[in-house]
Amino acid sequence: MDGEISPEEVERLLDEGADVRVVDIRSPGAYARGHIPGSENVPFQQLPDRVASLTGSERVVTVCPHGKASVQAANLIASFEGTADARVESMAGGLEAWTGDLEAGGDDAEAETDEGPQSPF
Repeated sequence: MDGEISPEEVERLLDEGADVRVVDIRSPGAYARGHIPGSENVPFQQLPDRVASLTGSERVVTVCPHGKASVQAANLIASFEGTADARVESMAGGLEAWTGDLEAGGDDAEAETDEGPQSPF
């Protein structure tokens, strides 16, 4: 892993159209409620099986709610042979620190939420 990157730097890279893949590791439901525009959802539990999809990427930034789990995700991605030449970073502070707009919806917009069980009342 190449360290952390600030949310402002991630926003700048996206605004400039840089070759960067932003990987949001939250659940599909959380991703559908709001995510960084242009990011892709690869839930942390699926990352070991889907890391090969990042082969050949020039730069990868991992994102989670608070910037802790994304460090682990970035380490996993960086250890994969197919991303050996990529710059792999975790976004510092996670989505909590993101000040840009969030986009709602996505492929799994109707996916389960992680808000707990429904109240019978």
